Amino acid sequence: MNFDDTGAEARFRQEARTWLQANRLNLVEEERSANPFSAVLEWQRVKHAGGWGCVHWPKAFGGRGATPMEAAIFAQEEQSAGMAELSAGLAISLGMAAQTIMACGTDAQRNHHLPKIASGEEVWCQMFSEPGAGSDLAGISTRAERQGGEWVINGQKVWTSLAQYSDWAILVTRSDPKKTKHKGLTYFLLDLKTPGVDIRPIREATGRSSFNEVFLNDVRIPDTNRVGDVNDGWRVCLTTLMSERAV
Repeated sequence: MNFDDTGAEARFRQEARTWLQANRLNLVEEERSANPFSAVLEWQRVKHAGGWGCVHWPKAFGGRGATPMEAAIFAQEEQSAGMAELSAGLAISLGMAAQTIMACGTDAQRNHHLPKIASGEEVWCQMFSEPGAGSDLAGISTRAERQGGEWVINGQKVWTSLAQYSDWAILVTRSDPKKTKHKGLTYFLLDLKTPGVDIRPIREATGRSSFNEVFLNDVRIPDTNRVGDVNDGWRVCLTTLMSERAV
């Protein structure tokens, strides 16, 4: 079996390599340690300005429309340039939140969020797991109750990566406790500046904090931030989780 690049792939690789070598960030270890996420955002801004910020996105949403092989080639070259670790910091934003909004969101949601995700202006986290529902996602208990054009959210999420750096979250809730657990879920986009959102770091033995627990106390989300139909959040969750496998 021949694993060599085709002619087109070789040209794509050379173009990516040339750009990466000319534009890679020269960060000393002290800079990365002092404020690691600032470097993540700076690298995304540089890539976005150069047209390499979202190679795997469709052109209709501001990406390069790269093939899976081209996306893999860019990832290889980014690794060789020493920048892959920085790109990994936005895997949830670019690979999960954005992909879900593309596939299941409204035109208004796509138009508002995708350009900001692509440029690094918006950072996203995933609020799925709960203290009583880790691997059993459909067993969540965070409640969403509709009040007119809004939803009032109460509950707790845990093991939320990057919440301390994030602007928005993808959030799954239980909107109908009377339905079987897979059928009573609704999915939302949550602005983390909303009153009632309390993010608390989970300290590791090293003193670092990679994860957070998030308390939601009477958090109001407009219905325009709902993704998919009411009580159809499980289908939207599957879109997110399948995107996660491809990140």
